[in-house]
Amino acid sequence: MSVRKAVIPAAGFGTRFLPVTKAHPKEMLNVIDKPLIHYCVEEILGAGIRKIGIVTSRGKSALEDYFARSPELEEFLRAKGKLDLLEEVRWIADMAEFHFIRQPEALGLGHAILMGETFVGNEPFAALTPDDIYDCRPSCTKQLVDCFSERGATVIVLGRIDAEGTKKYGVIKPKQVSDRVFQVLDLAEKPGPERAFSDLGVLGRYVFTPRIFDAIKRTPPDARGEIQITDAIRVLLDEEPVYGLLFDGRRYDCGDKWGFLEATVELALKRPEFKDDLKALIDRLSRG
Repeated sequence: MSVRKAVIPAAGFGTRFLPVTKAHPKEMLNVIDKPLIHYCVEEILGAGIRKIGIVTSRGKSALEDYFARSPELEEFLRAKGKLDLLEEVRWIADMAEFHFIRQPEALGLGHAILMGETFVGNEPFAALTPDDIYDCRPSCTKQLVDCFSERGATVIVLGRIDAEGTKKYGVIKPKQVSDRVFQVLDLAEKPGPERAFSDLGVLGRYVFTPRIFDAIKRTPPDARGEIQITDAIRVLLDEEPVYGLLFDGRRYDCGDKWGFLEATVELALKRPEFKDDLKALIDRLSRG
């Protein structure tokens, strides 16, 4: 089956970026001139997917506003003759078919993905955490979709992590299948370096079969009362194979302040209008 839909869980509090996220959704924090969630949507489009369900919560109306038409702004830009900007803001509303799903209570990533069940139906789908920017060609989601088409089973994105990363991410027990593909034999959520199965971390991109929803429903909450998607994937492992793909490209953890700064600088250096001036600024600061 082809992957036609994607779910973006965007209902979290964004505590790593407090105090700004007290009144501003973390997904709307901008890297250069686009919010994080815009990068996520572009990645999905790069996989040929145009139906996108965004799981939100109270106080996240800015997400819906961003992807909606703004007649007043469009008329203002038209009157000012700013037709390039007019085309850009129109494209934001038209680039995908958006569905917004309200999560009534923050109960973990697994529960947030479960909120997309009605939208997804009985078909495979991609799931992406908007904290991450993946700078990849082809897009990270396209790499996962291609692997799913080949394997016919759930595929999760993997990256090499250090000892500190084992405290932040799920870690798999792998069986290597090919150069970048591993069968997942087991996995643990944030096990720490002493209990980690490997240096392969699960980094916020998935293509699931629809059986993940039943697995989530049968997954008990953790000590904090949250349903972790890592634990749900362990339940799924009892019923069908799961694969991990070591992605090709660059990932920025923009839920982390340092990762956010890295993304801003490195992606700006790829923009022709900023590249030379930014290099000169960095050189001046390094000498100063």
